[in-house]
Amino acid sequence: MSKVFIKKLVTREIEELGVKAWPIWEKEISRFDWTYSDREQCYIIEGEIIVETEDCDYKIVPGDFVTFESGLSCVWDIKKPVKKYYNFS
Repeated sequence: MSKVFIKKLVTREIEELGVKAWPIWEKEISRFDWTYSDREQCYIIEGEIIVETEDCDYKIVPGDFVTFESGLSCVWDIKKPVKKYYNFS
């Protein structure tokens, strides 16, 4: 069962979620292991990431709205510097 969900949102959906009021996280080109103890939703502003999971790899690019479910263990392979809005729940 997938624990990574990627979709494109229209402007109205971004506004309804209050995405632009969320904190911003930035990271340089790098590769690291990560485990999610909480569910994260994020909106990619800049960059390119390959998130490697035991099921498959996900390419994430600007404009993607991504949900990472709690309990997911993965590898973040940042190909281009990342800037994203994020929210843990």
